[in-house]
Amino acid sequence: MADRLLEYTNTITQREAQAQLLDNMDLERERGITIKSHAIQMNFIEDGQEYVLNLIDTPGHVDFSYEVSRSIAACEGALLIVDASQGIQAQTISNLYLALEHDLEIIPILNKMDLPGAMPEEVKDQIVDLIGCKREEIIPASGKTGQGIPDILKAIIERIPAPVGDPEAPLQALIFDSVFNSFRGIIAYYKVVNGEIKKGDKVKFINTNKEYLADEVGVLKLNMFPKQVVKTGDVGYIISGIKEAREVKVGDTITNVARPSLESIQGFEEVKPMVFAGIYPVDTDEFEELREAMHKLQLNDASIVFEPESSAALGFGFRCGFLGMLHMEIIQERLEREFDMTVITTVPNVSYIAKSTRDEEIAVHNPSDLPDPSKLEYVQEPFIKANIITKAEFVGPVMSLCIQKRGVIVNQSYLTADRVELVFEMPMGEIVFDFYDKLKTISKGYASFDYHQIGYRQSDLVRLDILLNGEHVDALSSLIHRSNSYDFGKRICEKLRELIPRQQFEIAIQASIGAKVIARENVKAMRKDVTAKCYGGDISRKRKLLEKQKKGKKRMRQVGNVEIPQTAFMAVLKLD
Repeated sequence: MADRLLEYTNTITQREAQAQLLDNMDLERERGITIKSHAIQMNFIEDGQEYVLNLIDTPGHVDFSYEVSRSIAACEGALLIVDASQGIQAQTISNLYLALEHDLEIIPILNKMDLPGAMPEEVKDQIVDLIGCKREEIIPASGKTGQGIPDILKAIIERIPAPVGDPEAPLQALIFDSVFNSFRGIIAYYKVVNGEIKKGDKVKFINTNKEYLADEVGVLKLNMFPKQVVKTGDVGYIISGIKEAREVKVGDTITNVARPSLESIQGFEEVKPMVFAGIYPVDTDEFEELREAMHKLQLNDASIVFEPESSAALGFGFRCGFLGMLHMEIIQERLEREFDMTVITTVPNVSYIAKSTRDEEIAVHNPSDLPDPSKLEYVQEPFIKANIITKAEFVGPVMSLCIQKRGVIVNQSYLTADRVELVFEMPMGEIVFDFYDKLKTISKGYASFDYHQIGYRQSDLVRLDILLNGEHVDALSSLIHRSNSYDFGKRICEKLRELIPRQQFEIAIQASIGAKVIARENVKAMRKDVTAKCYGGDISRKRKLLEKQKKGKKRMRQVGNVEIPQTAFMAVLKLD
């Protein structure tokens, strides 16, 4: 759809055109999803009047909703694009509510009208029910054939208000994104709310209190387009030779040093990470390089949070917060592709709140932070409200999956004859691993899933530790509900027995809760046949040799330590 708009307004030439033009990251092209939002300016002439339109193309997946919230803070209106063959999906609804909270003008568009499986009338009913617009306001279109594009541009000009701002006021510009350029430093993207920004101005970032010289300012066409001045309502970029990634905060306000604005713009909310995991360099010497890479990534993806931590098994690394499992996977891929960093990721988990017997509240991001059971009053875990929209035939399997994950059904409503919306309350920790994949599998790809946090609730959680020869392996411990702990412990021990190579001595793999061992597997020792040279003779001669070997094995077991292969850490994630 974005490609057709850019072609129709002559923003790009035939030579520059390619499919999904704004998705310029290799990963986005491979997976067919949008990961980063992209801003681009279009000029359009309607009835002899010239208009400037600033478009931001945003991702749709729930894990990248922070990108959407940042873009919405900089916009006046939104195009709600609904697939005519699929109907409304759960993440469409959550992104729509975000736009409505910011009072954006919504233009509903029915896309993929050229498909033989399109159901325009049914889907129009869904849109009318959802946003209460008139049927004739919905624009039928197709991103493939270009149908409806002139109508969309006309609707944008008629329905979406122009940015409200005072060109004479002191400069206020909201930063909504930034990128790292190895030649020119950090480039910040912003929307000018009031005033204007000129080349050569001295500017100040209000939150960080740093001052810079605007070496180059301009607007965002397909490439950056330098200008002498960027005026109120425009979306542009600024290059000012910033070297430090920490100095640019998304949501910060740029103002002029000569005529400063005293207050910053109220931007968007702080990011709330949902899933936590440790990221460690494979080679411990690369810790500093990993730190640099993380800072540069954070520029481009402000939703990732990280702090240093160390582990006995893996050395120094970072504890990172992500918005979901897909987000975590993408960050790992980007570290490997863009910065050549090979990293180990530990078992992902969510953060809990532990209440100690002294009435202190402790935030637990890592299972090893959980206090001793004797000093623990109770543990609270984060709960979410999950909205699942699926076809009626898959209701049974979807329900049993959610109940198996300790979910409680709150509501079930039929949107149309064969589309059902199920609302569950369930623990966040249960959906972290593989919930989304399983949901897609049992619904043949037809279920869409969206969630938001609803606070913390008390649960019967225990810390499951894995011991090798009595030594704790902190990277493998996890917080888990007591009812699932026995089964989970047994399965982990069995998996580790397959993966840990045999040593000269016997290795005991145990899963324990506190001091109580709940599962055990042994990796047998490799033994040399010491009795081979005894043929015939008294049994005591053989026994003497075996006893001697047994003592050696015992001594070896006290000093020997067990190397855990990297596959073992990953296998825990894929137990099912």
